[in-house]
Amino acid sequence: MSKISLKNILKKTFKKKTKKKLKKITTPKVAKKIKRPIKKIAKTIIKKTPIKKKLKKNQKEIEIKSENLRISKGTEIKPEIKKVSKQATEKREFKIKDFVVYPKHGVGQISEFKKINIGGIDVETYVIKFEKDKANGMVPVNKQSHLRPLSTINQVNKCISILKGKPKIKRSMWSRRAQEYEAKISSGKIYELAEVVRDLNKGDDLMVDQSYSERQLFEKAYERILSEFKIILDISLEDTQKKIG
Repeated sequence: MSKISLKNILKKTFKKKTKKKLKKITTPKVAKKIKRPIKKIAKTIIKKTPIKKKLKKNQKEIEIKSENLRISKGTEIKPEIKKVSKQATEKREFKIKDFVVYPKHGVGQISEFKKINIGGIDVETYVIKFEKDKANGMVPVNKQSHLRPLSTINQVNKCISILKGKPKIKRSMWSRRAQEYEAKISSGKIYELAEVVRDLNKGDDLMVDQSYSERQLFEKAYERILSEFKIILDISLEDTQKKIG
C-alpha cells in the first residue's frame, strides 16, 4: 500500500476551485460589457445621419438665394458722365465799382469781371480789391450769395445804438467766448460786429486789463465796422470814429 500525502490532496483541491472561479468571472460578464456599448454606438450613428442631410439642404437653399441676388454684368446700368465745359449761368447781382462785404476779408470794391479756366471749366468771377490788405480776391458769380451789399443808413443808426449800450459779458471761459466772437466777426453781419465791439471795448484807461487775444478780436471787429461806416456815411475816418464813440 502506497502512502497518502496530505500535500498532494490539498494541491489538487485548490487548483480545481481556482479554475472554476476564473471560468465564471471571465466568460459571461465580459461578453455582457462588450455588447452594451455596441448598441449605443449604433443608435448614435442612426440619429446623426439626418442632421447632415438638413445641413446640405440649407447650404443649397443659401446658394440658390445668393445666385438670385446676383446681378449679371450685362444688366448693370453704368452712370453717364457728362463733361461740363461752362459754369452754370447766373445773373450778376453786383456791378463794377460796387462796394461789397466779404465776411472773411471785410469791405472791398469790385474792380472787374474775369473768366478763368479751372479744370477745363470756364468760371466767371468777381475781382474784388481790398484796400486795407492791399490785395485782390476772386469770388465766382455762382457763389455771390457769400457777398452782401453795404448796410443802409437805418442799419447804421441801429448799430450806433448797440455800440452805446451796456456790454453783455458771459461768465463762461474765455476760450469759449473767443470762439463765439470769432464766429460773429466771420459772419459779416453788421449787428454782430457791433456786439463784439461793444462787449470788448474797455476804453483807453483799462487797456492794461485787456489780454492780447481780446485786443486782437476787438481791433478786427472795430476796423471792419469803421471801414463800412466811412463809405456809407461818406465822411473821414476821424468823424466816423467820433460817431461810433
